[in-house]
Amino acid sequence: MDRIQAMQVFVRVAEAGSFIQAAQTLSLPASTVTSTVKNLEKYLQVRLLNRTTRRVSLTPEGAQYLAQCREILELIEHTETSLTDSVKRPQGRLRVDMPGGIAHFIVMPHLQAFYMRYPDIYLMIGVSDRQVDLVQEGVDCVIRTGELDDSTLVARPLGRFRWVTCASVAYLEENGTPQTPLDLSHHRAIHYFSGHARHAGEMRFASGSEKLSVQVNGTTAVNETGLYIKLCLEGFGLAQLAENVVSEHLREGRLVEVLADWQPASIPVHLLYPHQRFLSPAVSAFADWISELVRDGDSA
Repeated sequence: MDRIQAMQVFVRVAEAGSFIQAAQTLSLPASTVTSTVKNLEKYLQVRLLNRTTRRVSLTPEGAQYLAQCREILELIEHTETSLTDSVKRPQGRLRVDMPGGIAHFIVMPHLQAFYMRYPDIYLMIGVSDRQVDLVQEGVDCVIRTGELDDSTLVARPLGRFRWVTCASVAYLEENGTPQTPLDLSHHRAIHYFSGHARHAGEMRFASGSEKLSVQVNGTTAVNETGLYIKLCLEGFGLAQLAENVVSEHLREGRLVEVLADWQPASIPVHLLYPHQRFLSPAVSAFADWISELVRDGDSA
């Protein structure tokens, strides 16, 4: 029995709480994962997991063994990394989840530059705004915007997004340019909704210490950034977006910023990953790279 591999399998099962989910993230047959843990328990002559039809849980001995396995595996990874050039040349698969707006309008335009710098990283980009369980779903790190909920994850600040209120030239020619938030009663907005974002019809503004929320009428609501931008370009109404995401449209005049003295408050951007004593070189490399992109557009 390969004891190191058995430890790795046991740790993944314990963290996932399921043989099936652990097998999926390890790309192994469920039968192999099950037999590996059984053989490990037989070798140690102790029961590590309590099994039910729905879930597995740790025995007291299993909890003790899990903590020791984590220490051993982290030390092995650190030792191997220190004896190779993987720090200078990160490699391997890296699964990153991020919101669609960041994926399409910040990461994609610079992806070739990422591979020129890190040719040996196989990047798996998941596009989602939902909260993911990094351990159970085999995700190495996630990018999230806005204030963070309490979490056991490590949060690395990447910067802040400056938000702008904008509209197409055609919309402003037809409806006029609002000078203050009070003028929005005569305008319409494209509404954006999601599980954790602002109310769909609400636009938020800040000027100095003064903050203001305004309900703006509209005819359309979406929950995807690309479609939100397209509707704004087509003249369906006003929109509030991260400046990084629409910088090209603003620069080339397809969109025009309005109410510049009443900008929406900037929002923080973080990279989240599980707590580890030694951060993998691939995650560290991606964190440095994406931080550069966010800081380039940080005007807060």
